[in-house]
Amino acid sequence: MLQNGDLAPDFALPDAEGMTVTLHGLKAPYKVVYFYPKDNTSGCTAEARSFTELKDAFDAAGAEIVGISPDSVKSHANFRDKHGLRVMLLSDQEKAAIEAFGVWVEKKMYGRAYMGVERATFLIGPEGKILASWGKVKVPGHAEAVLDAVRKAADMQQKNFA
Repeated sequence: MLQNGDLAPDFALPDAEGMTVTLHGLKAPYKVVYFYPKDNTSGCTAEARSFTELKDAFDAAGAEIVGISPDSVKSHANFRDKHGLRVMLLSDQEKAAIEAFGVWVEKKMYGRAYMGVERATFLIGPEGKILASWGKVKVPGHAEAVLDAVRKAADMQQKNFA
C-alpha cells in the first residue's frame, strides 16, 4: 500500500455515467480516494453513505471524494441510485488503480485465501502527494476521521501561506 509522502498515481477510470475521470483532472485541491470491495454490501454501503452524509462538509473543506471498486459502471449507477449516494464512484474492472495504490491484497475468509480489495482511503494534497492514508478501514467513524484530516491539512496550508 502506498504511504504518506508518496506521489499518488494518476488514473483514468469511468464513473457511473461512463465518463472518464482522472485523478489530476479533479478540481478540488484535496482528493479523498477510497477503495472498497463491492457495491451493495453492508460495509461498503455504510461507508458510501457516511461519505455522502458529510459531502457538503468535505466540499467546504476543499476536498472531492472518489470511491473506487472493481464493479462495473452499471453496478455503480445502480448502487448510487439505490442508496442516494452523492460521491463519485469509479469502475476499475482492470484493477489498474487498485494495484497502483497497493490495495489488491490476499485476504482470508473462513480459512480460505483469495485476492481482493483492501478497504483503504488516501488523502491527496494539492501537489499530488499522499498526506494521509488509512488501511484495513473500519467503517464506523472513518468518514469523520478523514474529514478531520482534510480540515487539518487545509488549516496547515492556510498557515503556511499566511
